[in-house]
Amino acid sequence: MTPWSTRSPEEQGLLNPSFCATLLWHAALGHTAEVNRPIAFELSFIVLPFVLHRETRDALPRTATTSLAVWLDQDPLLRSKIAERACLLVKHTKEALTFGGLYEMLRFAAGGIEANSDWKKKISKTLVNSSEEVRHCAKRAEFVGKWFGKSGDASTVMALMGVRP
Repeated sequence: MTPWSTRSPEEQGLLNPSFCATLLWHAALGHTAEVNRPIAFELSFIVLPFVLHRETRDALPRTATTSLAVWLDQDPLLRSKIAERACLLVKHTKEALTFGGLYEMLRFAAGGIEANSDWKKKISKTLVNSSEEVRHCAKRAEFVGKWFGKSGDASTVMALMGVRP
């Protein structure tokens, strides 16, 4: 892992473990709300590629009734870019999972990752004081968690995107 002090200001701002853990918390919250089970561990590695990239985030459908398979089929280049970004963001996702687990923001269960509901008030308070873009990222992360829940098990979702655990 690159020492924090030597990271670029962009990496420190956008890819810091606290922010990324918050996005994973929202995805886990959305997934659980949709299917009443934790989000699969391996799916956490494709949340950030969807949410951090503005064009991908803005291209997400407005409702989860749009099939993930149909959405990905409409733009094969986007699908390949998500897979590429997933590989590039592995170390940052691991760091976010570690941070989230260390501070008990995320709980690791046998079935995957759960959002610790004790953090809801803290996260809501932080988001109120955040930029519109940060709030949009959190909202879209929750959507992605729900969408993944509607799309099938982790192996199906990952196969649709052309990524492997």
